[in-house]
Amino acid sequence: MVKASEGMNYAPKGKPNPVVKKGDFSFAAIALDHGHINAMSNGLIEAGAELKWVYDPDPKKVKAFTELFPQVKKARSEDEIYSDREVKLVAGAAVPSKRCALGLRAMAAGKDYFTDKCPLTDLEQLKSARQMAKKTGRKYMCYYSERLHVESAVFAGDLIAGGAIGKVIQVLGMGPHRIGDPKTRPGWFFEKEKYGGILCDIGSHQIEQFLFYAGCKDATVVRSQVANYNHPKFPELEDFGDASLVGDNGAVNYFRVDWFTPDGLQTWGDGRTFILGTEGYIEQRKYVNVGVKGSGTDHLFLVNKKGETYYQLTGKTGFPFFGRFILDCINRTENAMTQEHCFKAAELSVRAEMKAVRIKQ
Repeated sequence: MVKASEGMNYAPKGKPNPVVKKGDFSFAAIALDHGHINAMSNGLIEAGAELKWVYDPDPKKVKAFTELFPQVKKARSEDEIYSDREVKLVAGAAVPSKRCALGLRAMAAGKDYFTDKCPLTDLEQLKSARQMAKKTGRKYMCYYSERLHVESAVFAGDLIAGGAIGKVIQVLGMGPHRIGDPKTRPGWFFEKEKYGGILCDIGSHQIEQFLFYAGCKDATVVRSQVANYNHPKFPELEDFGDASLVGDNGAVNYFRVDWFTPDGLQTWGDGRTFILGTEGYIEQRKYVNVGVKGSGTDHLFLVNKKGETYYQLTGKTGFPFFGRFILDCINRTENAMTQEHCFKAAELSVRAEMKAVRIKQ
């Protein structure tokens, strides 16, 4: 079992803010390969969804999940879930390379789909997902948690929408993670074909944030690179990656992702985002304020013509994505995230990985 101090099991909890009445919206969890399924389920339940079923071929994973969510029923197969008309949404955290296939099955069965990031690992999968979404009208949505499930990230979006820093011209992102004891990691974590590469996997968070904050519909990967600096026993692991992008509106992006969070840090990663606008800038210290013990999460700093302002945002904004997404599924709207935005972030993540130069040592 991966320790909670590692990002794989990071599962924020907010205040219940239901947008539907009990029994109005049921979902099921299928494929428990990544701990993010717990956070995804938390977010949906807090927004009023009912977790009805769980299925995974591994009984140990199911047991651990039911201990967290004792109200859920154990399904004997995926088909048992697909045949239940009450289930409107399938949430899954499969091995990354298998996430698209799960989504295609769920959508073909008439369910909307909510997957952990990265939502897919190659362009053929993207093509299939686009085709299935068009054919069925079902949603293929992704849990880009570093923006959707972080209150400082939510508030940054509100500030930008309100004009606090003018037009966004650059987004800098840093997404370090703690790898922990490799023995606690599943085998697929070290196989590139299965995890997709570091820029496709945890880099997808960074690209999605850039598109959102800068208001880009598309972007070009200018340069990307990856390396395995310190894990020779796992030659397919990329423990470092970075990339530069230019958006279709001229905004620029640089991000770095890595597996080098030191043991001395009080949390799993010092994730930060810097957003430069024409009239100010924002810094998010998402998970820790370094050097301040017990500082908690969700620190945001705003500098503009009005001055310097510090915000501590834990418990302040909540996580509106989940309620909006549930209502989108019911009303067939796109207020939480557009389908095209979700797919574009996935596409650029794959392209960044495909274009990446492997740094030689």
